[in-house]
Amino acid sequence: MKVPMSLIGAVVERTAFDHQVRLSLRTSVEGEGHAVDAELIVETPFLLRDAGGEWHELKPGTGVHLAPVLDLFGQLITAVDVQGRGTLTIDFHDGAGLRVDPDPQFESWHLIGHGITPVTVGPGGEEHWES
Repeated sequence: MKVPMSLIGAVVERTAFDHQVRLSLRTSVEGEGHAVDAELIVETPFLLRDAGGEWHELKPGTGVHLAPVLDLFGQLITAVDVQGRGTLTIDFHDGAGLRVDPDPQFESWHLIGHGITPVTVGPGGEEHWES
């Protein structure tokens, strides 16, 4: 599977949550529309580092407890990495960060959309990540 490097430079244009946490991500190429128009869907517990460096353990489906995700709105992605069996790490321009580990029983995260290679990290994670 390919590490979604094309997300570097994307901006979080929308945050949404219910039983999943969704981030709409876009990059624009001047005069050509959107180079990346993707959605990151997180379905299992994850870690969010706010701009002040404080880590929050968050779980989709927990309502107001997901409020720290709102601070990602408008943030620019500066780094993306996938390690091990599918641990996704994203860093943002303001110092915030996101980490989603594979779940032993459930799909942990998906990336869908245009300008990226679709990714689904299933139960137990995935192998053979390429940059």
